[in-house]
Amino acid sequence: MLNIADTLHRWCREARPFALATVVGVHGSAPLPVGTSVAVDEDGDAVGSISGGCVEGAVYELCRQMVRDLGTPRRARFGYSDDDAFAVGLTCGGELDVFVQRIDPAAHDAKFDIPLLRLALDLPVAYVGAMGSRRTHDERMRRLREEGVTGDRLARLRSPIGLDLGASTPEETAVSITAEIIAHAHHGTGRPLTRTTGPIHRPPEPASRR
Repeated sequence: MLNIADTLHRWCREARPFALATVVGVHGSAPLPVGTSVAVDEDGDAVGSISGGCVEGAVYELCRQMVRDLGTPRRARFGYSDDDAFAVGLTCGGELDVFVQRIDPAAHDAKFDIPLLRLALDLPVAYVGAMGSRRTHDERMRRLREEGVTGDRLARLRSPIGLDLGASTPEETAVSITAEIIAHAHHGTGRPLTRTTGPIHRPPEPASRR
């Protein structure tokens, strides 16, 4: 998702609604990994790719429908096993589970946040974060508990999102969030390298352990 972050940031600054489709599961051979995303705004402009081309059309139409009809988040599977494999399937033989949701930057409201976070925390994704003040965080946690979200699920939520870099501008905030995602993905400490020992660059871990 980091490769489309600049565009999503601009759309959010412009309060432009969009749909975001993210790969949350891969079965068999697939061209791109879990976490890869594509976004489509209300004008039909798209950024990103989730399959290298073989299911882009179907995912694009699903995103257009989501952003146009104010649809509820949904999970869809695309793959070679579909009836019309070569029309909307992966010709490489794999299957993708894709989570699609509408993002409305102008509506930061608990009635949107809580259902989305409940769903996200139930998905096998590596990172779930939410922006907001500490007061917003405390209220969000209270509402999630009332909705029956268990402690082990709540422990997965990164909120307030980002590392403490002293960020104040939107650009600095984006850096702090990106830094936390990278640290989480590679099991980094987030501490200054001057206060750590050992190799600076760690060998990459298998995707299954992330």
